[in-house]
Amino acid sequence: MVDAKMLEKINSAPGFIAALDQSGGSTPGALRLYGIAETDYQGDDEMYRLIHAMRVRIMKAPAFTGDKVIGAILFERTMDGDVDGEPVPSYLWQKRGVVPFLKIDKGLLDEENGVQKMKPMPELDALLIRGREKGIFGTKMRSVIAHADKAGIAAVVRQQFEVARQIIGQGLVPIVEPEVSIKSPTKVEAEAILRDEIASELDKLPASDKVMLKLTIPTVDDFYAPLVAHKSVVRVVALSGGYSTIDACEKLSHNHGMIASFSRALAEKLRVSMSDAEFNASIGETIDQIYAASVKKAGAMAAE
Repeated sequence: MVDAKMLEKINSAPGFIAALDQSGGSTPGALRLYGIAETDYQGDDEMYRLIHAMRVRIMKAPAFTGDKVIGAILFERTMDGDVDGEPVPSYLWQKRGVVPFLKIDKGLLDEENGVQKMKPMPELDALLIRGREKGIFGTKMRSVIAHADKAGIAAVVRQQFEVARQIIGQGLVPIVEPEVSIKSPTKVEAEAILRDEIASELDKLPASDKVMLKLTIPTVDDFYAPLVAHKSVVRVVALSGGYSTIDACEKLSHNHGMIASFSRALAEKLRVSMSDAEFNASIGETIDQIYAASVKKAGAMAAE
């Protein structure tokens, strides 16, 4: 059963969703950006300990509250970790007013028909049950679209919604994330195909089933407006996709109804060497910047 208070917050509160879900493949890059080189640690355990410490520092920052950060997407190890002895999901919701989500995919298959589908997830039900018991509200899963191949994009969307129905069946709200690469030479064409395929799948959902969408900021402003307005969509969030914070926020500000769900752009100015005061000031400025771009889309700044 979906938590009603969490659903209300995600559905209507102003703000954005923080993505704190770098996994094995992307963690070294996130640590490098933070100022920790791969030569500074040995093995996965130490690597994950360091990235968890960075995430805890972010979650404990004074600005990281439900006033502007309405949700946070967690890596499985982060969900299983704690903040000052309290499990991360309950710390986020009870202490910070931030709705917890869980990244569930296990990475990508090799490219085929211009796309990368998700790897199989044979233990997904067990993970969903564990997440639900820990207080997780929803999930996120990522595929990648590199080219405007209709068959490939249709296959990605079909797989995303098949898994989404499994997630809904476990009482959670899925974030469907078919990312269009910002480097795609056919990005505009791919987005047109993607919008149609997603709309088709949304129309097949029972009235009671709800999903969220996490999409690359489109080249054409407000291109995903029909998806934002769809009765089965709780919220449409935007990934930064490799854009800098400034560029991502600027592009997002032209897309009404989309809010941010940034990962790299959220943490790009943070450094392990910062004092707590410097760190908190930096993450506070970034949160304000991303919040302003997100709220503008939601209409709260439409009077400008």
